[in-house]
Amino acid sequence: MTAEMEAFLHELCDAAARETMPRFRVRIDVENKDETGFDPVTAADKAAESVIRAMITSRYPDHGIIGEEEEPLNPDAEYCWHIDPVDGTRAFISGLPNWGTLIGLSRNGIAIAGVMHQPFTGERYFTSLGQSWLEHGGKREKVSTRKAGDLANQTIMTTSPFLFAEDYLPRYQALEARCKMARYGYDCYAYAMLAAGHVGLVVESGLKSYDIAALIPVIEQAGGVVTTWNGENAIKGGNILAAANLQIHAQAMAILAG
Repeated sequence: MTAEMEAFLHELCDAAARETMPRFRVRIDVENKDETGFDPVTAADKAAESVIRAMITSRYPDHGIIGEEEEPLNPDAEYCWHIDPVDGTRAFISGLPNWGTLIGLSRNGIAIAGVMHQPFTGERYFTSLGQSWLEHGGKREKVSTRKAGDLANQTIMTTSPFLFAEDYLPRYQALEARCKMARYGYDCYAYAMLAAGHVGLVVESGLKSYDIAALIPVIEQAGGVVTTWNGENAIKGGNILAAANLQIHAQAMAILAG
């Protein structure tokens, strides 16, 4: 990734925040995208993605875009941007700060750069120069995952065990039972905590590309591992296992692979 693209990632975050923050913790309309359940979307989601897309197509017209709120644009391009303008919309509409804007960049199907920006807390987890960083309060510091450890000493996180399909839930429960503690409900923020060394595992089911693409390089460049439950490239989403290191990943895979 060029220095220009890296700087552009931050420009996109700033532009998205100008759309999301005026709509956070205020009463706004919520639409439901799921006829059989509840999949909320707000004007914040739509406006933030719209401005991000406009900036990308203006700067890099030959690049692809995959986002949550609009149809894919040239998704097979060499460079492709993956956008979730408000990852954690349920938290957003509940006034909770554990949501974030995800913007990732892939090249030929490999995630090469990403950022998770939480504008309310002012935290920005991102990749630069082969490292992962936290920018907060005007300061920038490197982050890294846990370097060793057994499952019995790890905190595992997932958005909700109720989101696992019936045939996947027993595998997740078996893994959770081997861990020290479980925490639920933090969406993309959980992956940031993994990259920063605070938790050992994040396990999810049924993710889309835009849910995970930005987070893969943030975790990998902090020393972690992100794959599907089958050990494959996670860029397309699906069942996701993110671990602090290879040792923890291997232990978890032995349980999840089934």
